[in-house]
Amino acid sequence: MIAPQAFGSWLRRYGEAWIAGDPWAALKLFTDDAAYYETPFEPPMVGSDAIRRYWTEGAQDSQRNVTVAAQPIGLDGDTAYARWQATFERLPAGSFVELDGVLAASFAPDGRCREFREWWHRRETPMTAR
Repeated sequence: MIAPQAFGSWLRRYGEAWIAGDPWAALKLFTDDAAYYETPFEPPMVGSDAIRRYWTEGAQDSQRNVTVAAQPIGLDGDTAYARWQATFERLPAGSFVELDGVLAASFAPDGRCREFREWWHRRETPMTAR
């Protein structure tokens, strides 16, 4: 069972890893065999190598000026839910991206996430339109 404070801390560290574009900090949040579902329609990325590659390509190498906010919305045993928002500049396209989504994270007894699922919507506009 995850405590509300522990989930709040996990969300904060998740956001900090995203803002920093730090795949190694992100990996510390997940078990070595974690399943990470970016969308409900694709198979999960499973394990540290897949998650590190996703964070390297998706955050470290292709985003800058990232903002992240998350609000816990519920707990059910070892699974916690949150609503989140993020913005960033996409590289090399130079577009501005706004994301709004929800996530479900199931936790191992050591406080690391063992299954991560997210659902989100994106609005992307050219930087010149801002």
